[in-house]
This record gives sequence, structure tokens and C-alpha cells, in this order.
Amino acid sequence: MVVVVFDTIAQYEAEIWQAIGETFIMVGFSILAAVLVGLPVGTFLYLCRKGEVLENKVAYQSLNLLVNTIRSFPFLLLVVFMIPFTRFIVGTGFGTAAATVPMVVIAIAHYSRLAEQSLLDIPKGVMEAAVSMGASVKNIIFKFLYVEARSGLVVGLTTSTISFISYSTIMGVVGGGGIGDFAIRYGYQQYRTDLMLYMIVIILIIVQIIQYAGIALARKIDKR
Repeated sequence: MVVVVFDTIAQYEAEIWQAIGETFIMVGFSILAAVLVGLPVGTFLYLCRKGEVLENKVAYQSLNLLVNTIRSFPFLLLVVFMIPFTRFIVGTGFGTAAATVPMVVIAIAHYSRLAEQSLLDIPKGVMEAAVSMGASVKNIIFKFLYVEARSGLVVGLTTSTISFISYSTIMGVVGGGGIGDFAIRYGYQQYRTDLMLYMIVIILIIVQIIQYAGIALARKIDKR
């Protein structure tokens, strides 16, 4: 039985590595978007709340509604709904590049909310101290907020990354490929349960590595 499984894996080795690479591409761009866009969006949401330094009810409610709408949208329907926009951005609605577009959108919305929550967990005294010292908005963000919330931000990004991996498993609907798509096409649809289970194990290992690394880093930089 074990020999048969290894023979099967060897037979599909090229396709398996391609699927892993496609997953890394989709998740990698999602993480990049989460950090470069999602974090600023979450920070802006926090700063525009009532009583904060950039208090702006209209801006907060508008951006909050947009983030909530994207996060509550069933992801599969979001992928299909965004196909025209995806074609406009990357020139096609099919393939790994096309799959990254809805992944990036959901990544921004997902992490911005977790980032906002991490900032809300900061003691009020920290913000009051920053304001009393006359710190600029830039200094408040980088020298106070991010320093105090860094552990929570890392945990949030770890949680988001695991969610991105989960989202990537259904990107076969637009030909995005990935580990999940491979498991369905070569495993489930061809009644190769052994191959499907092997791909599931790969996903579980990746998730466990990310979870362990993220939590370990969060504990290391936690200043409390």
C-alpha cells in the first residue's frame, strides 16, 4: 500500500510541485496586500473612530461598510462577481494571475479588520500619552500604536494567512490551480483517495508550520 502511494506521488510529482507553487503565489500576493494595504486601512479605521486623533464619522462609516461588505460576501460568489474586474486588471479571468485579484481583495478586508481590533486592544493611556507629548500622526502610528500592538498584529497576520490558504483551495473555479484544485481534480474526481489525502496532509503541514512560526514570533516580540 505504501509503495503504491509513493508510486502515485512520483507519477504526479511535477503537477504536485506546480500546485504548491500556485498556492504560494496566491497566498504570497495576499499576504503582501494585507500588509501593504490592509494594515493602513485598519489603522485608518482605528484613527477615524470617535474620540481618536483623526475622528471622521463619514470616513469611518463608509470604509467600515466597505470592509464589512467584502468580508461578509461568500468568497466563491465574490470570485465570480469580480471576473469582469479581474479581466480589466490582468487581462484575463482565468489562471493563477486572475485568481490573485479576488484573493488580494479579501486579504485587504480580512486583515484590516484584525489590525483594527489589535489597535483597539491597546490601553487608552498609550494614545493619551502620545497626544500629550505632541506626537505627529505619523509618530503616533509608528512609534506608539504599532510598537504596542506588534504582537497582536503578527497573530492577526498569522490567522489571516491560514484563511488565505483556505480561500486558495477553491480557486480552481477560475483556473487558479493550487493544492486544493489539484486534490479535487486528480484526487476526488478521479477517485484517487490516496492522492487527495496526500494533498490534504501537505496543506495541514503548511498550516501548522505557519501557525507555529507566527505564534512563536508573536511571543518573542511581545513587550508585555
